[in-house]
Amino acid sequence: MENKIKKAILVLEDGTRYEADHFGAPVSSSGEVVFNTAMTGYTESITDPSYKGQILTYTYPIIGNYGIPSSSYSEECIYSFYESDRIQVSGLIISYYSSRPYHWSMNQSLSDWLYENGIPGLYGVDTRFIAKKLRKNGGSMLGKILMKSENLPFYDPNQDNLSEKVSIQEKIIYGNGKYKILLVDFGLKNNILRCLLRRNCSIIRVPWNYDFTKEEYDGLVLSNGPGDPKIYKKPIHYLRIAMKKKQPIFGICLGNQLLGIAAGGETYKLKYAHRSHNQPVLSLITGKSFITSQNHGYVLDAKNISREWKVFFKNLNDDTCEGIIHNDRPFFSVQFHPEASSGPKDTEFLFDFFIDSIKKNK
Repeated sequence: MENKIKKAILVLEDGTRYEADHFGAPVSSSGEVVFNTAMTGYTESITDPSYKGQILTYTYPIIGNYGIPSSSYSEECIYSFYESDRIQVSGLIISYYSSRPYHWSMNQSLSDWLYENGIPGLYGVDTRFIAKKLRKNGGSMLGKILMKSENLPFYDPNQDNLSEKVSIQEKIIYGNGKYKILLVDFGLKNNILRCLLRRNCSIIRVPWNYDFTKEEYDGLVLSNGPGDPKIYKKPIHYLRIAMKKKQPIFGICLGNQLLGIAAGGETYKLKYAHRSHNQPVLSLITGKSFITSQNHGYVLDAKNISREWKVFFKNLNDDTCEGIIHNDRPFFSVQFHPEASSGPKDTEFLFDFFIDSIKKNK
């Protein structure tokens, strides 16, 4: 169902206003305005819990051209094409909306999907100009999408514990594989589940604040998630206890930051956030470089990390820390997404690295 409202306004916290055409749901919304430079994968990004509370701006000119696939389930009751069970963004801003999408897997248009889920969208905006403005302000600004007769206060999602809104509430079990994985859900992307299940794992998925210190498992995975890592004091406490054991630990995105804090490091907000499918990283162990998918505004400062740890990967654009690894124990984490959906798959081998560490530890 296409909406009939033609115009809406984007307002940024510095007072900048952009009038644009409207699609999706005819509602106002506020949040943190961020941008992504990826050419494809908008379905996956829009359902990524790491975008909770954010208004997502795409710099690629044409968005929506292949529509939205159906919300079908796999055998393990995991959505086949979505990264969570619902839309996570608070709004969508694009340059040109493709009103006649087509793809063999398409179920509905992007506009219809947003409309059904109560999410507003804007198009006809110079998104690359907005991206440049956001970059000058640390990669993000507070903003709001307003229907012309409405107003809302600005909302800063970084002041909230967003994992409370995107994590599961009760323990869920997946698979019956050989390796028992405890997966802490801070805002889990579904493809992490898929990658583990393909590697003969049984998965115990637990809420973000679950006390996992008394659980029995072969390996511990810390998922991605939204928000400022410093607010996760209770999970960091549990993690420090888990690090006294010998079971392998694998952190992804937010999980990398939490493992780093537990190891004595600190985090800070990037001047230029990493949100794209083409971020180059270098392994300081092998000397090989990889193209990665990233979506984060905070990063680990490894300067104060314990001597038992070292930097695993670094970003080749700004030299920031992209992962850490323990010198002796099977603990490691990465800031990027090795499970990346819709790609690239360059670093999916890290799941094999994790499983190999479990085999050696048994």
